[in-house]
Amino acid sequence: MQSLKRKSLWVALSASWLLLVLLGVFPLLRLAVPPRPQPGASPGWPRWLDAELLQSFSQPEEPTEDAPACPRSPHGGRCTWGTCFDTSRCRDGLKVFVYPAAGPTSEMHHRVTASLEGSRYVASSPAEACLLLFLLRPTGGCSPEPPHWNSGSNHLVLSLHSAPCPWASQLGRAMVAEASPKVDTFRPGFDVALPLLPEAHPLRGGAPGQLWQHSPQPGLALLAVAEKMGRWRPADVYSPPVGWDGHCEQDSGAEPTLPGERPPNATFCLIPGHHTEAWRFLQALQAGCIPVLLSPCWELPFSEVIDWTKAAIIVDDRLPLQVLSALQEMSPARVLALRQQTQFLWDAYFSSVEKVIWTTLEIIQDRFFGAPTHPSLLWNSPPGALLARPTFSLSPQEFPFYHLQLGSRPEGRFSTLIWVGPPGQAPLKLIQAVAGSQHCAQILVLWSSDRPVPSRWPETAVPLTVIEGRRKVSDRFFPYSAISTDAILSLDAHTNLSTSEVDFAFSVWQSFPERMVGFLTCSHFWDEARGGWGYTAEMANEFSMVLSTAAFYHRYYHTLFTHSLPKALRTMADEAPTCVDVLMNFLVAAVTKLPPIKVPYGKQPLGAVALAPGGPGPEPQPSVPDCINQMAAEFGHMPLVSSRVRLDPVLFKDPVSVQRKKYRSLEKP
Repeated sequence: MQSLKRKSLWVALSASWLLLVLLGVFPLLRLAVPPRPQPGASPGWPRWLDAELLQSFSQPEEPTEDAPACPRSPHGGRCTWGTCFDTSRCRDGLKVFVYPAAGPTSEMHHRVTASLEGSRYVASSPAEACLLLFLLRPTGGCSPEPPHWNSGSNHLVLSLHSAPCPWASQLGRAMVAEASPKVDTFRPGFDVALPLLPEAHPLRGGAPGQLWQHSPQPGLALLAVAEKMGRWRPADVYSPPVGWDGHCEQDSGAEPTLPGERPPNATFCLIPGHHTEAWRFLQALQAGCIPVLLSPCWELPFSEVIDWTKAAIIVDDRLPLQVLSALQEMSPARVLALRQQTQFLWDAYFSSVEKVIWTTLEIIQDRFFGAPTHPSLLWNSPPGALLARPTFSLSPQEFPFYHLQLGSRPEGRFSTLIWVGPPGQAPLKLIQAVAGSQHCAQILVLWSSDRPVPSRWPETAVPLTVIEGRRKVSDRFFPYSAISTDAILSLDAHTNLSTSEVDFAFSVWQSFPERMVGFLTCSHFWDEARGGWGYTAEMANEFSMVLSTAAFYHRYYHTLFTHSLPKALRTMADEAPTCVDVLMNFLVAAVTKLPPIKVPYGKQPLGAVALAPGGPGPEPQPSVPDCINQMAAEFGHMPLVSSRVRLDPVLFKDPVSVQRKKYRSLEKP
C-alpha cells in the first residue's frame, strides 16, 4: 500500500513538472538564475563597484545572456603593439615630432604643439623621432596625408574632435588617440582613448576641481540627470532615466558648453550611454559629481591605465529602478572615496591640454617594456603617474608619497649634501656637527667654487666625498649616483647647525617624507598694487617656503627637478641663483599639494634670508617676485600652500632641567 502511494505521488509530481514546462514557466524561472560564464567570453555589463549592492540582480563576472553590448569591429584585432609599432626607432626613449599644420592653425593645434615644446619628448626632426604625431583638423576641413606616412608606421593620429577625415578610416599601422572613441572601432592596447575637451580648455595648470563638500550634505540633490543643451536637472531616485536602445549611433558632434551653465550640484550624475553625451563625463568629473554611465558605447578616457571603478559607476540601463535605489543605499564612506577620486583624476590627467597630451605619451612609453612601467597604484593614487618617473624606480615603495598607503617607513639614515660656492671656504665646523648625528650615513661636499679643492678634510666617523660642480646653483638638485639614502640634508657652507637640530629635524622628516622640512622660512603673497605675486623673508608665523640651504627632503625630488621640469624653468634656475630655491619649493608643493614643515632654529645668521647661496652674479639677476610670477605662469597655477605649523620637540623651552631634555643643545646659545 505504501509503495502504491509513493508511486502515485511520484506520478503527480512528474505530471506537474511537465505541465510547468509546457506552459512556459521554466524559462521564467531560468531568468532568475544567472547563467554560467562561457569560456573566453568577455565580462560584459554591468560592472558594479560594490557587488554586494546588487547581488540579487547580477554578478560582475556572470552577465545575463541577453546583456546588451556594443559589437567590436573586425579590424580591431589587426594591429597590436607588437605587430604594428617599430620599437627599434626608440633607442633614445620616446621622442615625438609634431607635423606642422597644413593650412590655418586651430587654437587646439597650437595648444597641443605648445604642450610639447621644451618637454623631454620633443624631437626636432622626423629622422630622430620615435613617434610622429599628426593632428587631424577639426570638423569642417580634411587634413592631407602626412609626408612620412609609410602606411602609418610609428604614427599617432590625434583627433580631439569628432568626424575624422574619410582617409583616416584607412589608418593602416597608425595608432589613434581619439576623443571618446566608439567601442566598436577602438583597438585596446594599441589606440588611446582621450577625453572630449572643450575648445576653451586651458593649456597648462587648469582650474581645480569644484568639489567643496566631500560628503553628502542636507539640501544636496542625490542625482542630477544630463539633459539637452548642456543642462543638468535634479532627479527623484524613483524616476526612470532616459532609455537606450542598445545601438551605437552615428556621432553628430559634441554639444558646446553654455556660457552661463552651472556645473552639476549633486552626488551622482546620470549620463546616457550615447556617444554624443561623452562630453558630459569630463564636466561631471570636474564638479566632483560621481558619473553614473548607462551602458556606454564609447571608451572611457585612458581606460588602459585608469581604474574607473574607483571614480565612476557603469551600469546596465535595463535595471533603472534598482540602480537608483542602490545609489541611495550606498554608504557615505564609499561616496566619499568616489568623489575624492574624481578630483584626483581631474587634477592629475584632465585639467589641461598639457596633462592630456603628456598622459597619452606616458601610456605609449609604458608599452616599450612589454608590461606596464607604472603599477596601477601609481596611476590611480596621488600624485599620479606623471609625477612618478619610472627612470627613478619601478617600485611604489621607493617614492616618498606612498609610504603611508603601503604602511612602510623611510630608512633611518640620511645623506648630507653641502654646497660650497664663492668664496670657497671649507665648512669644517658644519661637517663636524653633521657627522656627529647618529643618523648621518655620508657627507657629500659639492664644490662649485673657482678656488681649488682643499687637499685635506677633517676626519669624520662617516664617509666624506667631494664632488666637482658645474659652478651653477642648480647643481645642488642634480640626482648624483653617490647619494645612497632616501633622505637628503641640503646645506649651504655658511649654514650654522647643531647636532641636536639635525637629529630632531630628521625625526620630523621621517614622519613626513613627502615634504620639505626646514629651518629658515619665507612666504609668498598676492600684491594688489603690482597685480602679481610678492615675496617676503620677514620672520612671521605664516610661511609657504623653506630655504633649501638648510632642509631635509627626499632624493626623488632631484630626479624631478632635473628631468621633468620644463626647459624654460631649468634655464631660469641656471641663470638666476635667486630663483632656484623658489623653484624647488614650487616643485614639491605641486607634487604634494601640501605646505613645508618648519622646525626650531636657534640662530639667525646674516644673509639667512637670501633665497640661494652665491648672491648675485655678474649679470643682473631677476627679483624674487619676478621669479615667482614666471614660475606661476609656467606651472599654470600657484602651487605654494601657506602654513603656520612649527613642530618642536617635547619639553622644548619648558621650565625643566636641561638634563631631562633629549635635544639639549637646542636651547644653548
